[in-house]
Amino acid sequence: MGDVAALDGPQEVETVVIGAGLSGVAAAVTVLRAGLDDVVVLESTDRLGGTWRDNTYPGCGCDVPSLLYEYSFAPGPWTRTFATQPEILAYLRSTAARHGIDHLIRYKTEVRGGHWDATKGRWLLETSAGTYAARAVIVATGSWNRPRHPDLPGLTAFPGDIFHSARWDHDVQLAGRRVAVVGNAASTVQFLPDLQRHAASVDIFQSTAPWVLPKPDVSLPETVRRLLQRSPAARRFARAAQLAAQETIGLALRHPHLLPPLEAAARLHLRRSVPDPDLRRSLAPGNRLGARRLLTSDTYYKAVARPHVRLHPTRASHIEGDEIVGDDGRRAAADVLILATGFHIGELAIAPKLYGPRGQSLADAWRAGRHAYLGTTVSGHPNLFLLLGPNLLSGTTAVPTILEAQLRYVTAALTHLRRSGQAAMDVRQEVQDAHNTALQAALTTTVYATDPTGYYFTPPGLNTFCWPWSTRRLRRALHSFDPSVYTWYPPGPAALPLPTQRTRKVPAPYVDPS
Repeated sequence: MGDVAALDGPQEVETVVIGAGLSGVAAAVTVLRAGLDDVVVLESTDRLGGTWRDNTYPGCGCDVPSLLYEYSFAPGPWTRTFATQPEILAYLRSTAARHGIDHLIRYKTEVRGGHWDATKGRWLLETSAGTYAARAVIVATGSWNRPRHPDLPGLTAFPGDIFHSARWDHDVQLAGRRVAVVGNAASTVQFLPDLQRHAASVDIFQSTAPWVLPKPDVSLPETVRRLLQRSPAARRFARAAQLAAQETIGLALRHPHLLPPLEAAARLHLRRSVPDPDLRRSLAPGNRLGARRLLTSDTYYKAVARPHVRLHPTRASHIEGDEIVGDDGRRAAADVLILATGFHIGELAIAPKLYGPRGQSLADAWRAGRHAYLGTTVSGHPNLFLLLGPNLLSGTTAVPTILEAQLRYVTAALTHLRRSGQAAMDVRQEVQDAHNTALQAALTTTVYATDPTGYYFTPPGLNTFCWPWSTRRLRRALHSFDPSVYTWYPPGPAALPLPTQRTRKVPAPYVDPS
């Protein structure tokens, strides 16, 4: 569907999904499959795809095996062991079309804000195409959608071309030019091998050396592709093997005393790829493997070792004319500057604009740290569900796995809400607090707690990104919906002031039977 004309009054709908990327497509399909067919998807741009629509830099792809980066209800026609950005985007589009959710998407409809109307028991969402009145809202805007731009003095006066890697400017000529890259995390690892083939020189300013493991990325022979498409048993076996490999790494991340073999494999990969010992020392990580995002590549180290590529193991400090200057005084002149400085991870752009019944925005509720119950519901914000919310991601669990576990929970909650005749559900504050206390305590023994300067941590010094337990525990925790952990409000004008006292017993923290 294209542009939507401004509405004369609020458009009533049972469920609104905000965002039409990987999360939003999964949400719309799952909600429909659960029989909750009064749903619309609000997408601010003119195309679906989310981060896989926006990130088009050379070499962009997934660092999770293809067979794990798909919905269980939509096997992908993958051509490689690790899917590329164009493949994933095509997969999302075909999945949306095949499951009939194209007509549910309202493109060019930006959600500008919203508040909970206690008298109506509805979220009133103000959008660029009018007002929507929704019984429930699913926020599916993702974690990798807002590029982070560095605060570099002199940046605006740089005389050459500048763009962020997440908004790659394909009109900028790179062949034969001097290119400087600020940052060397996931995107640099992927685009550098292609970039260095065209540029006259490449200077990389590295603030922190990442861990890079080998990436067994190969084309799948046609016979294998046909087998995976035609034989569900073969696909299940291949998925199980890939999942076992991911979970083995995840086990080591949760129990750092198991990390040495993985760290040794990564160091061997570096040693075999980079002959120069001085360059190897600059590329050697100074933290534990998994403390920051774990990267995989068979081509990055070889690209860095090329004679016309220079690695500066220093943070960029400022810019003087056409020169980027590092903290250690190193300089590099450039015609093109690429900012590979990542994203505002976990910072929902809409959080300051969603107001609960107390007049408190989601951002206000998170001033002491972004917390949610099972990463999905937030006390004080009735009938609001977050996909990929706080502390649900990890270094190894595939995003579709997390999404489907969450959406099983969300659809169970929405079904219960519809059948109960109640107006709203709000997770009890003490339940949310107990969950997050247990979660933060569990994180202290994992590798995720060893580097508080990484993007896993947000003010006031909390890790609000990582799930500290196994994927199986995540699935079990979200497998069944427990109405008793929520306060329920009947319809009516006086029904929705939040109670000042909570009387129900707080359930014990979830314990993995294994």
